[in-house]
Amino acid sequence: MRIQIRMIGIATTFFWIFLIAFFVSAVYSIKDVHFDFGEPQMSLTADNEIVFSLPVTIANKGFYNIGSFNITTEISDEKGSTITQNSTSISVIRRGEEVNTTHTMTINTTDLFQSAQKYLFNDTELKINEKVSMKIAEMIPVQVSTNLSIAWGAPLYNFTLRETEYAAYNQTHLRAVVPISFENHAFFDVAGTIQIRMYNNADLFVGEGQTVIEVSQYSSYNGYVEFYVLMNKMTYSGRFEVYFLTPFFNYGPLVIPYG
Repeated sequence: MRIQIRMIGIATTFFWIFLIAFFVSAVYSIKDVHFDFGEPQMSLTADNEIVFSLPVTIANKGFYNIGSFNITTEISDEKGSTITQNSTSISVIRRGEEVNTTHTMTINTTDLFQSAQKYLFNDTELKINEKVSMKIAEMIPVQVSTNLSIAWGAPLYNFTLRETEYAAYNQTHLRAVVPISFENHAFFDVAGTIQIRMYNNADLFVGEGQTVIEVSQYSSYNGYVEFYVLMNKMTYSGRFEVYFLTPFFNYGPLVIPYG
């Protein structure tokens, strides 16, 4: 009986030694799991969506397989407000294996610009938070995280309506010309229509016009909108309402006072 109890005790000791050694080697093996996050890329689809792509390379040079690998990305603005998030999973990464994958997230451009006009008119920086979780030896859970950033260039940077020029047209109307300028800092071309509606200081509609634009990425635009206004509705002050209609986003009104 004593011999049997002793054998059980020895077996239990060996079991715990094995378990501790396994745990230590599994934890130690983490140092041989290497992650490489490539340069974040942005592209635009025909469905009015911005696609954020992040190349990821996982090299498992450790002693054990990696199970339940998951990478979760959250993109937020400079204030920490979430813009989008998504996850990518890999069931098993075997020891000695290197896996390359692309982690993607999408944003609807119209929803983005209508919710926050800063992305249309101001350059900024987007924050990217990466969280990686896995199971070493397909058993021991591990989680790590890192932070990245990516520059955002506004498609209508420094949008400006310069002083309106008026000229006589007939006895009742004036010809109004509103000069427009902006810089396209975005990674995509901007093409579409800019519409301007003019209201006087009594909120009465004065006139409207539009112009077609086509501005390549990283280039500037200088143009104008021309329309006719009733002289008896003209006042020294009022407002313009500006609308942007493009295949990728619609936005408006942008209210700009005059006078």
